[in-house]
Amino acid sequence: MPDLAPRQRWLVLAICCMSLLIVSLDNTILNVALPSIQRDLHTSVSGLQWTVDAYTLVLASLLMLSGSTADRVGRRRTFQAGLVIFTAASLLCSLAPGLGWLVVARMLQAVGGSMLNPVAMSIISNTFTDPRERARAIGVWSGVVGISMAAGPIIGGALVESAGWRSIFWINVPIGLAALFLTRRYVPESRAPRARRVDPVGQVLVIGLLVALTYAIIESPNLGWTSPVVAGCAAAALCALLGLLWYEPRRTDPLIDLRFFRSAPFSGATVIAVAAFAGLGGFLFVSSLYLQDVRQLDPLHAGLFMLPMAVMALLTAPVSGRMVASRGPRTPLLLAGAALCASAVLQALTYSEHLPVTLLVVAYLLFGTGFGLVNAPITNTAVSGMPRAQAGVAAAVASTSRQTGQSLGVAVIGALMAGGMHADAAAFTDAARTAWWIIAGCGAAVVVMGTLTSGRWARATAQRTATRLAAEETKETVNV
Repeated sequence: MPDLAPRQRWLVLAICCMSLLIVSLDNTILNVALPSIQRDLHTSVSGLQWTVDAYTLVLASLLMLSGSTADRVGRRRTFQAGLVIFTAASLLCSLAPGLGWLVVARMLQAVGGSMLNPVAMSIISNTFTDPRERARAIGVWSGVVGISMAAGPIIGGALVESAGWRSIFWINVPIGLAALFLTRRYVPESRAPRARRVDPVGQVLVIGLLVALTYAIIESPNLGWTSPVVAGCAAAALCALLGLLWYEPRRTDPLIDLRFFRSAPFSGATVIAVAAFAGLGGFLFVSSLYLQDVRQLDPLHAGLFMLPMAVMALLTAPVSGRMVASRGPRTPLLLAGAALCASAVLQALTYSEHLPVTLLVVAYLLFGTGFGLVNAPITNTAVSGMPRAQAGVAAAVASTSRQTGQSLGVAVIGALMAGGMHADAAAFTDAARTAWWIIAGCGAAVVVMGTLTSGRWARATAQRTATRLAAEETKETVNV
């Protein structure tokens, strides 16, 4: 990628942020619409889970393939293809006549989405080569998640209230078309110096692992853990994991480069991403159903109730980027984990059908603070210690961890809530308290991993890993 003037670099960042905006808006708007979708399409809790997880599973499965493909065939070209597919699939979602069609359209959306965020992050990491400037850019990038979280529930609630749940997918169309035009005009093409070969076996193993594990969790309340189908899926997931661990190190160009995980900060960022986004998935799923089904709020007022969480995420994300740039990732990670854990513990101890509004707002403010702080250190750690030639793959691993965490959060929390959904409000809140304790555990995991993987020893492993990867990449390029 050619060196760009400062104004051009920030314009590229703004264009890349547009892709993050439509993907993030899609997630937050959808959660507000879940009760309306359930009533209109007459679906169960597992149907709602698949509406969310069909997207996140396909996205998580294809992110690494899209990242390496972008490094090989061109990041701008892949990014444009993702915008076209995502925008078209959003229209199909709005036309879905039933749950099955909606799930399929969501899967097509995910195919396009897999070409957006990790590829955009790769473009950003190759555009902003100065570490401090990159950290600030990633802080802005993370702030867009806060914007989408702030705008999503309100826009989604207003759209659902006025035009029905199908209208929530229309908003992606104008933003997607504008981003497509601007990308073609202003974003320069870039690719890795050496093309990485496709890894079809690794891709199949990743899909098998994620789909089998999620299916076993989601369907276990209906079929039972002793069901041959559930047990078979759990066994298939284990076999796929073992297959990845055995097969990937033997490939020259693996789908998942396990050498990355020799870096303690990179491994820690992966675990933190899974934990934080599992907490987010559970938070959005439980909160949307609680506000509309238990407190009997309409979609717009439910969105307004979640505004404090979204506003804090918006305000703290750029602060987190500056903290990472000046102090490193430890401080924002510890603050993030503590805030997430405190929010979940507060709700676990006080949750009821008539929970005081003040307590609910405080819990949402804490969660938004934690979530806003956690994104920048995850992303910066994932890409900053890796060779620029593999930025797309490294960013895709971080993005995959996020989507995997969100899928597992919805699957686990949804499975836990399945019984309470069909009973009265008291049964719902009893199940929700257990869910909040699980989410508190996710926050605690962020604190523990943030502490263990941000010290002197961890930084030394990152430096050794980056040096070794760069040397091996140079050697492979020369041999080719």
